[in-house]
Amino acid sequence: MSAPLALITGGSGYFGSLLRDRLLAAGQPVRVLDLQDTPDRPAAVAFVQGDIRDPQAVAAACAHCDVVYHCVAQVPLAKDRALFHAVNVEGTATLLRAAQAAAVRKVVYVSSSAVFGAPESNPVTEDTPPRPAEAYGRAKLEGERLCLEAARSGLDVTIIRPRTIMGHGRLGIFQILFEWIREGYNVPVLGRGDNRYQFIHADDLAEACRLAAARPGATVYNCGTDRFGTMRETLEALCAHAGTGSRVRGVPLRPAVWAMRATSLLGLSPLGPYHALMYGRSLYFDITKARSELHWQPRYSNTEMFIQSYDWYVRNREQVLRAPGASPHRSAIRQGVLALVKRLL
Repeated sequence: MSAPLALITGGSGYFGSLLRDRLLAAGQPVRVLDLQDTPDRPAAVAFVQGDIRDPQAVAAACAHCDVVYHCVAQVPLAKDRALFHAVNVEGTATLLRAAQAAAVRKVVYVSSSAVFGAPESNPVTEDTPPRPAEAYGRAKLEGERLCLEAARSGLDVTIIRPRTIMGHGRLGIFQILFEWIREGYNVPVLGRGDNRYQFIHADDLAEACRLAAARPGATVYNCGTDRFGTMRETLEALCAHAGTGSRVRGVPLRPAVWAMRATSLLGLSPLGPYHALMYGRSLYFDITKARSELHWQPRYSNTEMFIQSYDWYVRNREQVLRAPGASPHRSAIRQGVLALVKRLL
């Protein structure tokens, strides 16, 4: 008897494709729903091409599925409020309706720590009131609210809130950081860089999602590494590993945030409002609930995941730069005004 089928929405994106491979390795049949296919999709994985906002495509993807991992999202790099709402809110509503109609046993909704904005205190727990401060975080929180409403109607939905995701193949904004370090340019932190900032490795997040799918009962889990320090400490460890002469340089906090917001608004920088809000702020989760209920244990520290991601980028750089446009977190992005900034540090 074959294992029950899992659907991954956004299964062509960075995290969705990694989750796909982890589930396959565990013997789980997988189906992907996405706007575009990818060359690395295994032949054993069924593919449904469609928009998360299209009820017919979503219904077809959900048919006969035991569990749905909802990974589709317009990410901060998009900087498009209309798309944030259309995809992250309306698309989630469409998915939840289809999952209920298909009698899906479990939905795992991959949310974001952006729902907390810049918290007043740390660590952040599942009981900390969400307080998003920009459009992306507000859209992800509205998606969470839809999940809670669906749970009250009988659908078993677990919300996973990851800290910033890292891991081999993670690009987007981090590709710019890795390229600067590869070239030996200095990298900035805001102020002294003493803000404590927690990340999560994509493999650890995939395991949390898999464990959540197996546990009945609607709930919420905050997930991040248990070994992290300040932003400066993380970047200094990466620069030391790279050995290219890059150093971490502090820049004045308020002028830098103002400049990040202005250049983003003018379309001169790939950075979005969330990056300006959080790069110089502390945010870290208490992961006690995920540990105790899921028996989940993160394997990678901040430093380990940054080093692994950087080394992967250096090995695969030529292929990355030649690759056609993929999801934002799987591809290189234009540096814009940042290409000038790096020469001033």
